[in-house]
Amino acid sequence: MKRSSTFLITVLCFGFAFLYVPILSMMAFSFNRSRLATVWGGFSTQWYGKLFSNQQVLKAAMLSLEIALVSATLATILGTLAGLALARFTHFRGRALFAGLVTAPLIMPEVITGISSLIMFIWMAEWIGWPGTRGFTTITIAHITFSMTYVTTIVQARLSAMDMSVEEAAMDLGSRPWQVLKDVTLPIISPAIVSGWLLAFTISLDDVVITNFTTGPGYTTLPILIWSKVKLGVTPDINALATIIVLVVAMGVFAAGVILNRAEARRAADAQLAYQANG
Repeated sequence: MKRSSTFLITVLCFGFAFLYVPILSMMAFSFNRSRLATVWGGFSTQWYGKLFSNQQVLKAAMLSLEIALVSATLATILGTLAGLALARFTHFRGRALFAGLVTAPLIMPEVITGISSLIMFIWMAEWIGWPGTRGFTTITIAHITFSMTYVTTIVQARLSAMDMSVEEAAMDLGSRPWQVLKDVTLPIISPAIVSGWLLAFTISLDDVVITNFTTGPGYTTLPILIWSKVKLGVTPDINALATIIVLVVAMGVFAAGVILNRAEARRAADAQLAYQANG
């Protein structure tokens, strides 16, 4: 038993090292004085200064954040509605087709999704004259298309595990379906909705393949910019940019975790008080 435990701990440590040592080394080399990304030339923060004075990088970062915020928000709204439909309405005509269409992007290669989105936008431009050019709108629509799938899956799973007797009790007390949805269902599944939004935001923020097919001149997102720079070789300014992205995402995930844990603890305390009052 002791050998088995030691072996499992060793494998676990090796797995974490395999995942995180490259990220930590990249963050360390972002403070490298040398222009060579793999040769240590002393500690320096010069690359961060150059990064924040690079207007091309700042413009690409702002564009990526705007697209991620809009697409994640709309994908969360649509994904939540789709998850509610799949979890609560199990016997409507075309449900299997609807479920298949919603979950298709999960198993569809991103190249296929990007090409199909590009063809759709070209056809729409020929038939109805919109969109006139590919850019912010086309990228956002494409990101909503594949990121809402993840939101739908998360929300549907949470609704499937939810105790429906709580909703039934609210209906018995005279609440209308819309009131039950607003006052009971949405607060209970709010952690899943927030998780879906964070996942959609992250997926949109770092997408390269689909964005590459749906973007146009003058709309270079941050991942596309990084990809074009990496083709010429990794430089310390790219390491600095990646370090900032990692830190921002880590702080966002940590903050979201704290908020969700507090909300879950508050909900559990309220439920306990309600049971005690009824008892």
